[in-house]
Amino acid sequence: MIRLPLPEPGEPDSRSAARYLLWIARHQLRLIAGGLLFGIVWMLSQALVPAALGVGIDALAAHDRTRLLWSGAGLLGLGVVTAISGVLRHRFAVSNFLASGFRTVQVAVRHATRLGATLPKRVATGEVVSIGTTDFDHIGNALDITARFGGAVVAIVVVTVLLLQVSVPLGLVVVIGVPILVAVVGLLLRPLHHRRKLQRDLSGELTGRAADIVAGLRVLRGVGGEAVFADRYRAESQRVRVAGVRVAKVESMLEAAQILLPGCFVALVTWLGARFAVSGRISAGELVAFYAYAAFLISPLRTLTEFAEKLTRGLVAARRVVDLLRVEPELTSPAAPARLADGDLDDPDSGFVARQGVFTAIAAVQPEDAADIADRIALLTPESKARLWEVPLPHLALDRVREHIVVADNNDRLFRGPLRDQVGGGTATMHAAAAQDIVDALPDGLDTEIAERGRDFSGGQQQRLRLARALALDPPVLVLVEPTSAVDAHTEARIAERLPAARAGRTTVVCTTSPLLLDRADTVAFVGADGRVAATGTHRELLVTCPAYAATVTREED
Repeated sequence: MIRLPLPEPGEPDSRSAARYLLWIARHQLRLIAGGLLFGIVWMLSQALVPAALGVGIDALAAHDRTRLLWSGAGLLGLGVVTAISGVLRHRFAVSNFLASGFRTVQVAVRHATRLGATLPKRVATGEVVSIGTTDFDHIGNALDITARFGGAVVAIVVVTVLLLQVSVPLGLVVVIGVPILVAVVGLLLRPLHHRRKLQRDLSGELTGRAADIVAGLRVLRGVGGEAVFADRYRAESQRVRVAGVRVAKVESMLEAAQILLPGCFVALVTWLGARFAVSGRISAGELVAFYAYAAFLISPLRTLTEFAEKLTRGLVAARRVVDLLRVEPELTSPAAPARLADGDLDDPDSGFVARQGVFTAIAAVQPEDAADIADRIALLTPESKARLWEVPLPHLALDRVREHIVVADNNDRLFRGPLRDQVGGGTATMHAAAAQDIVDALPDGLDTEIAERGRDFSGGQQQRLRLARALALDPPVLVLVEPTSAVDAHTEARIAERLPAARAGRTTVVCTTSPLLLDRADTVAFVGADGRVAATGTHRELLVTCPAYAATVTREED
């Protein structure tokens, strides 16, 4: 059984699409070498069949039983070698296809994780999705066909040598005809490459549009915008269709060339061979061998054109991967990071301070101001000046900051798979998030397989499960942005009652204007319209001493 090793891929070469494909090839050199070896043996064993067949016919005409037996044995042996090498070539080719495709996905996912919050700002969703779907196949095919391509080149060379030994004119036909055929095919590759690039770009944009429509379908239905977005999607899909038709025109010419040019080549070799046989320059067995050679050459010649086509597709796909790899994250770790120590967390831009081990709430006149503070104290924005124990967060190692400070907001997603993998197996966090009833209603409890993005659950259920997932991480600092905005009042009251106990001794920051949560906070920071902290205190104190705060949390006019 051929194993499919996928080690850590290292740093990919993103200087060009061709260099990226070569980088992948170097990482699976053994698979490619195995495919080439068996591809050459597979094609070469087929190329020698006409020679053995010609020897057998000449032996039959000369009534030479010994040569005839040797010819038959040679044909049988070549058939066995062809069968075995064909199976092994195919296995190595499929392994190359899967390894290169999954390695590309591995590289893309790892880089997307490294980009973090930079990814949605710089790269469209459709581009990332297309890498794991369309580009996966094209890059895999570009490496898959190397086995047959190597065999085709060797087979053409061997057949040319054999023809030259018997008839120099017939050998020269092959020597001259093959480069001409390749040159003609090459004329079609440049427009094909350009048109495929355009189609790939449009397809990525269309995929992103579809993802946006699916994600916001409920909102579109609520505002009656389905028809508008459907018209936009229809118009963009027509652009992709037109681009696809333009690609198909060149592809049809390429496919026709794959049939016409080798066919003309075979007819020419057969015609010349027949004339030489009539004139007595070659024997009947050599004539049959020449015809068999000509018929056989159709396969390697078509492989050459197929290789050019798939390599073009692979280069277009690799270019999209390279474009993603060239995107640099907005935030990186410093060369000499400072030592991380637990302590108070403060944001100088707003004047907000989260005391160590204290449950702190942020209530803002403008909810986006509270979300901006959450981004800064979690180092999700490059402009952050937030400090942990007087040390600026940008001076700390980024991975340590991510382990120490966790932000959970309503843009987070549930992933497909067992629910236990999402929220852990502890009942304490499920109880704190008031999510135990969700688990009890599932057929297999925590072992139930949930759908992509948790679409099996309502908005409120998803929010509670996301909260349970955040609590299960138990980070030293947890920042929650509107964690109860989609749940009913009774459920919100239970969460507000249980959340402080679940986070006892840990620093917790909650961005909310819910009176239930604010009343449970140890301290509340009220952020005014200017984005800065205007007052601090307990919820009940601020209701009395700060009219603007009272108006914000009670939804009354100031």
